[in-house]
Amino acid sequence: MSEVKFVDFVAKKNDLQDQAKPLQVVNGKGEIVNQEVFDKYSDEDLVKFMKLMVWERTLHQRSNALTRQGRLGFYAPTEGQEASEMGSQLAFKPSDFMLPAYRDIPQLIQHGLPIWKAFLWSRGHVLGNDYTDENVQALSPQIIIGAQYIETAGVALGIKKNKTEDTVAFTYTGDGGTSQGDFYEGINFAGAFQVPAVFFIQNNGYAISVPRRVQTAAVTLAQKGMAAGIPYVQVDGMDFLAVYETAKAAREYAAAGNGPVLIETLTFRFGPHTNAGDDPKRYRTPEEEQPWFDNDPLIRYRKLLTDKGLWSEDIENAYVDEVKEEIKDAVKKADEAPKQKISEFLENVFEVPTPEIAEQIKAFKAKEAK
Repeated sequence: MSEVKFVDFVAKKNDLQDQAKPLQVVNGKGEIVNQEVFDKYSDEDLVKFMKLMVWERTLHQRSNALTRQGRLGFYAPTEGQEASEMGSQLAFKPSDFMLPAYRDIPQLIQHGLPIWKAFLWSRGHVLGNDYTDENVQALSPQIIIGAQYIETAGVALGIKKNKTEDTVAFTYTGDGGTSQGDFYEGINFAGAFQVPAVFFIQNNGYAISVPRRVQTAAVTLAQKGMAAGIPYVQVDGMDFLAVYETAKAAREYAAAGNGPVLIETLTFRFGPHTNAGDDPKRYRTPEEEQPWFDNDPLIRYRKLLTDKGLWSEDIENAYVDEVKEEIKDAVKKADEAPKQKISEFLENVFEVPTPEIAEQIKAFKAKEAK
């Protein structure tokens, strides 16, 4: 008598490998693979999308240089993730609430934060966290890995309880963030209360130096949404149109009261984790990096738009010069911010200072007055 298996776990594990390919509109060769979606956009739209990516690449290059000059503080490079970041952010409205992480400064600026204030945030200046005058619907970038997922669940619950129409909360984390407890708590809470939230996982291959392949046995990071009862999808994060289309659909779904969505974008950070001493050459090989460099989202769309007669080297250079001037003005304004005092640092710790801190404030103010 042959043994009948009540549960075949080998088969179940094999089923996990049967995942659909990431969503895509334009492939790595600059070829259109979804004509129906591509045809929805005008030539003007395509140029706008390209400019957004060039804007972010230029912002990265200038920020990188400013950091090396000692004119910025903390900086997390974004080169390579332009399609993932700009394609997603563009899908949201100014009234939507953004909860960024530290690599999401470009999206935060596009959401309404002036560049000069982003630079002040990098320098650790208190004005970099003051969004009062700009009325930006966002919190300051989160440094704690994954914590923004819990914050997003809470903000989205507030949106739901306040019955705020056509509004969602959205956030980002990296592949490493999905290994954090806050990630699971955030999506589980969001799923349980069916809040209007869109969660992005920017899977750039590494949690600092830890490769994606050893972080989890999950075939995709997107499928982690299944345990929380959240619809999920994986998209080519080097394809602006694919990311934009997916993010738009997710926002529409969440804003309609259907609950949250989890989106994984497959992308790659070309440089270090941050400029604070990380060296990717210590944990990545040239053989691993080159296919991703060849898959640069700017190269992909540059070829596509050039073939259509919409883009050229002259057009790009002229636009880069515009962006550099914008950044130059932002640096000048950031430099004009008042210097911070130790007494002010202490005053910002608590709304009502403790007796000990109150004494320190008094002492430092006396020194600063001399």
